[in-house]
Amino acid sequence: MKRIVITACACLMMGLVLMGAGKKSKVMTKSKGVYIVDTTTLGKDVMGYESPTPLKVYIKDGKIEKIEFLPNTETPKYWAAASKHLQNKWDGLTVKEAKTKQVDGRTGATYSSDAVKKNVQLALEYYEKNK
Repeated sequence: MKRIVITACACLMMGLVLMGAGKKSKVMTKSKGVYIVDTTTLGKDVMGYESPTPLKVYIKDGKIEKIEFLPNTETPKYWAAASKHLQNKWDGLTVKEAKTKQVDGRTGATYSSDAVKKNVQLALEYYEKNK
């Protein structure tokens, strides 16, 4: 009986390992030469005023192409102000330039702005370590 239980546990563990082996990173993908870093899981603890503020950073040839803001539950009025203000602040910059750029947040939407800036930094750091 012991032998059956041990064999069953070993088979179960082996199956779980094999299932996880083929999974791709959900944090960074590459499509047509563009790296896309998604901070949904990477920055899950980066909070705006109401909630996490996930985004995607698109990087091609070491330069930021764009930042895409993902759905969240921030107060719509303040989120709109912060995202509009920050939308293109990093576009066209190299990763190195973007990491050191001092970006002012949107007055009245400080928590959301700070969360966006933190998520951009997390994405850039992740890109540099994993490209």
